[in-house]
Amino acid sequence: MSALPLPDLAQCATEPIRTPGAIQPHGRMAVVAAGDGRLLACSANWASEEEAKDAIARLPIDSGPLQAGHGPAWLGTLALGGSSFDVAAHRQGEFVIVEYEPAGPASGLHAPIYSVARDLLPQVQRADSIATLCEMVAREMKRLTGFGRCLVYRFDADGHGEVLAERLDPGYASYAGHRFPATDVPAQARALYLANHIRLIPDANYEPVQLAAAGGAPDPAGLDLSFASLRSVSPVHLEYMRNMGTIASMSVSVVSRGRLWGLISCHDHEARHLPFQTRVACEHLGRLLSLQIQAQEDNAEGAQRLALHQRVLTLVAMMAETDGTLQRLTHPDLALHQLADATGAAVVLNDSAWTIGETPPPDTLRQLAHWIAGRGGEIFCTDRLPELYEHGEALLPGCAGVLAISISQVHRHVVMWFRPELVQTIQWAGDPRQKLPGEGRIHPRQSFQSWQERVRGRSAPWQVAQQSAVSELRQALLALVLRRAEELAGHAVELGRMNKELEAFSYTVSHDLRAPMRHIAGYVDLVMEDNAKKLDERSTRYLRHVKDAAAYAGKLVDALLDFSRLGRSALKPHWIDTMALVEDLVDELGQQEKGRAIEWEIARPLPRLWADPLLLQGAVRNLMANAVKYTRGRHPARIRVAAIALPEGHGLEISDNGVGFPMKYVAKLFGVFQRLHRTEDFDGTGIGLANVKRIVERHGGIVWARGVPDQGATFGFVLPPPAVAGPVPPQTDNEESA
Repeated sequence: MSALPLPDLAQCATEPIRTPGAIQPHGRMAVVAAGDGRLLACSANWASEEEAKDAIARLPIDSGPLQAGHGPAWLGTLALGGSSFDVAAHRQGEFVIVEYEPAGPASGLHAPIYSVARDLLPQVQRADSIATLCEMVAREMKRLTGFGRCLVYRFDADGHGEVLAERLDPGYASYAGHRFPATDVPAQARALYLANHIRLIPDANYEPVQLAAAGGAPDPAGLDLSFASLRSVSPVHLEYMRNMGTIASMSVSVVSRGRLWGLISCHDHEARHLPFQTRVACEHLGRLLSLQIQAQEDNAEGAQRLALHQRVLTLVAMMAETDGTLQRLTHPDLALHQLADATGAAVVLNDSAWTIGETPPPDTLRQLAHWIAGRGGEIFCTDRLPELYEHGEALLPGCAGVLAISISQVHRHVVMWFRPELVQTIQWAGDPRQKLPGEGRIHPRQSFQSWQERVRGRSAPWQVAQQSAVSELRQALLALVLRRAEELAGHAVELGRMNKELEAFSYTVSHDLRAPMRHIAGYVDLVMEDNAKKLDERSTRYLRHVKDAAAYAGKLVDALLDFSRLGRSALKPHWIDTMALVEDLVDELGQQEKGRAIEWEIARPLPRLWADPLLLQGAVRNLMANAVKYTRGRHPARIRVAAIALPEGHGLEISDNGVGFPMKYVAKLFGVFQRLHRTEDFDGTGIGLANVKRIVERHGGIVWARGVPDQGATFGFVLPPPAVAGPVPPQTDNEESA
């Protein structure tokens, strides 16, 4: 539901409701100095200042027990001019504010408060729900006060009031199940309800009685009357009451966890005054309801938090038994979506997404995760995604609410829960959009007729306990990831040590094997030369096989030696002109393959790469030589060299129309001594592509291959830009090209 437009009633927020400088006319007020009891101000409905002074003198006012910031304390009943008045006083800074109201038949008795404690308290203690509590209190409030209609309503997250319970006499409109817009109770009025928990207006048609200074004291217009029972209220509110058909009203605050949870609101078509002791009972009834609501909410939330905590522990324990990768969260056994009572959940890591339950499509998930990660923060929560996310409307009705945690601030690693759209029909007590022309003054709305609004684009709200649970899960996952990272770091150190030992061993073995292989080939040559006339054709053929095998073994040893050197030598990178490098290699390979029809296509321009010249030349030579080798039998052979640019860097791709390979074997291509074709068909040691991979990865790059049998293959690589090498220099003719 989009935010309702605020009528001019919102201007009430600027009214001086705490300092009206006037009181309601059914009582009288006197303001005295807290130190010496001197009369400083009085309401204009005293016969004279002397009458007010006389009334003050007859009271046992001791300002010590009257605490600042608290409601009036009852001082007793006083006869004035043939009438009895209930007298109450409270401290307000350096002043004591004394109020006189007509005494009722229950004055001086504790019957109202006693009946609440004796009859209602046991009932509310047995109530099993907040709805039941509100029904009990509405019934008891109506009995205590005699008002024609008593409502209990709570404020939602947007500040709108929802009626939960109602008791009314015939002739009163029912507001059960209706809502009142947030603007009916402006922000400063809510703040006052948090301070002073009860407010009575016996007659909405009253004329305010001004406060006047006494004995040359300062003007009392700015005196804070927040805790005064007789405080005059906003004329806008009085008009609001009359528009509602209400002449008398009383409101009692319901406060839970320090916030204004709701109000008990009483209305009457006729004027109605309640004596002080009855109001005390009503205020205590409101406090009793507040305590019970807070207890029930705390108990329910505590039980929910405990259950969710147990579920988080179970999730983490099950994750600990796996390899710890967070995509395991979406395994069906973990039921991740149930942790937040969601219909679906997803784990997004950069461009990968894993899901469980009902979720948006993968591309949409990645886009949403990117937006959430970009907002920053550890947790994101909304039950109205379309109001925040520009593409949110397209996700309806499957996704209207999202709860998410961000695992990493470096990578786009987000865990998300989803709830579907929950279309609601809200019954308002009058059209909350209504606005009246005011000729410069504030006007409240006039209509309270039932009005329906259809609310879309929202899900069920995420509860605080659920938000805490996913936050707890985030901390546990971070600890799990950290532990796995420490384990991997330990493994990496050990693997590094073993790899160095293996490289040293490979170097030693390769070096030590070179001499025996040469000796074998040399002795075979001697035998064949010295015994050329004695050897028959078969013996000669056998000796040639031995010599060829020794030569091939020597090549393998040399290749293995080169491979081990690649991991041991230090890089000496420069900017390399790959255009010149490729052209030189084309000439070199052309000399080696004279007589073959090879069509070279060099897609200019080729990039400049930051690399070790000798190592880069070795990698590119290997890829181009492979293209030449595996296109034998093609007439003509076609080989293309082109530039490639990826987010990871720049590089080259070499394509051919040769024999190709099945993609199911692509993982084997870059392994040591891995071959997909017979040696008899294509010579080689099977270590060339392993060298290419090691060279590229030593530069921090990536390498890949694609192939189709009998159609050709493409091999490529990219290298990252240097971290501190500066911009790519302009191309020159004498750029080093290995």
